[in-house]
Amino acid sequence: MAMFWCTEALPLAVTAMLPVCLFPTLGILPSKKLCPQYFLETNFLFLSGLLMASSIEEWGLHRRIALKVLTIVGVKPAWLILGMMLTSSFLSMWLSNTATTAMMLPIANAILESLFGDLETLKQKCKSPDDPEGDIINGQSVKLHSLPSVPSEKRMLAIDGTDKMEQSDMMTSEEIQLESQYQLKVWKGFLICIPYAASIGGTATLTGTAPNLILIGQLKSHFPDCDLINFGSWFAFAFPLMLIFLFFGWIWISYLYGGLNTRLCFKKSDHRAEAEARARALIEDDYRKLGPLNFAEGAISFFFALFAILLFTRDPKFFSGWSVFFKKGYVSDAVTGVIIVSILFFFPSQKPSLSWWFDPKASNTPYVPLLSWKKAQESVPWNIILLLGGGFAMAKACEESGLASWIGGHLQPLAEVPPAAAVMLITAFLAGFTEFASNTATIIIFLPVIAELAIRVSINPLYFMIPATVGCSYAFMLPVSTPPNSIAFASGHLMVKDMVKTGFVMNILGVLSVALAMNTWGVAMFDLHSYPEWARPINKTALLTGVHFSSVQSVNATL
Repeated sequence: MAMFWCTEALPLAVTAMLPVCLFPTLGILPSKKLCPQYFLETNFLFLSGLLMASSIEEWGLHRRIALKVLTIVGVKPAWLILGMMLTSSFLSMWLSNTATTAMMLPIANAILESLFGDLETLKQKCKSPDDPEGDIINGQSVKLHSLPSVPSEKRMLAIDGTDKMEQSDMMTSEEIQLESQYQLKVWKGFLICIPYAASIGGTATLTGTAPNLILIGQLKSHFPDCDLINFGSWFAFAFPLMLIFLFFGWIWISYLYGGLNTRLCFKKSDHRAEAEARARALIEDDYRKLGPLNFAEGAISFFFALFAILLFTRDPKFFSGWSVFFKKGYVSDAVTGVIIVSILFFFPSQKPSLSWWFDPKASNTPYVPLLSWKKAQESVPWNIILLLGGGFAMAKACEESGLASWIGGHLQPLAEVPPAAAVMLITAFLAGFTEFASNTATIIIFLPVIAELAIRVSINPLYFMIPATVGCSYAFMLPVSTPPNSIAFASGHLMVKDMVKTGFVMNILGVLSVALAMNTWGVAMFDLHSYPEWARPINKTALLTGVHFSSVQSVNATL
């Protein structure tokens, strides 16, 4: 299954169904134990997040959020890159990374055209006169469609206006070429920051990306008594990590692509300032065309906020959540998510009229709910749900058959590595591996092994499993690593070497950020200094297979 997932010899979802064929027939797991793994409560949490996201997209709330953030941060390249990254990361906490990238790239493209003019014209200005092939960059160019609401003559002001012509007359051909090369570099920075921020933002919530949910499912399979990870506790840990990594990533991308200079903080009256004024006008005009917040957008905003607040406050661990009012262990994040999402199917999208109560002949507005079942069916990626189920089935079989324990026994030499260094090695290895395989397949393959490794060396399993889960989302170096990267690469302006150069440093920054988080507030939140009681029964089994108590004590002393 690992080989098929990495090579995609079969569709990922088809490979995920192989356990149903093979495990019962090979005598590994009976079907009555196996099949329920394909729709655990974790899948319902994932489903509720998807349905909430589809209702947000249905009524255009995500576009309003994006344009509002961009009007706040300003239009200087570095600030605009920051605005793009903050918006993309926030949206991908709730929407899929792919949908966020597909929505943000056309917005970025329209802003860039108002700043710098048409991309093809800019490429022509960049080439030197004696370079006949200078107009070919990264093969055939695939032009992104800009926002439909932006008039074409407004976008072309940057290259066709008289002001631009007068400035061109005052600049030498070499100065025009250098300025165009700078603008082209900034354009690359815009395109590359969006998929990266979407991947980073997905790590902040349990529903943001599939590996986070797989962690929950595998914890419940391996350690049924572990209740430390839920929506609230994960958000409290991962959201600060996301902000730190976003800040470092913004500094790196802005530095690499020309956004960091004296114009970041000081105003200068030049042609760039005039182009920035046009870009600001474009953003404000687009936001104005959205009109005031309508009833449907207001209702979705309310339920979206309620969805997040209830999930966060159910059982956040650092104070008593509202779940104490119910029977202990009965209400989970999945129950909370499904309750809120179910309301969307009958809550009206238009303000209800009560005129017919007083006049039976009065016309009533047609009833349209915030979310229809047809839209829900279209928006649910059943292949990902099957993929999650296949991972849970594989983890259950590894545990039942003893394979995980056998692999863990061969990882004993890693006990000599200091735990803090092991965290960095695990994160770096999985961040590298996920460049060539999907992040979901990667975490399914390695998480049971990493859990067994933690048991063997008597380290809190969360100390290894959380960095592994987060590291699987840090796929920045190749276009094929993740769908958001592929969408940005399809613009035709980015080259593989751009992604490798930028993504290599991003991976390093990600590993360092995870190590910082795990060894500071992560230790305090999850009590990572001590071996937990919920892992004791498994640890006793491991001790009987050959781990000496003295070595366990020495590792604990090292930690």
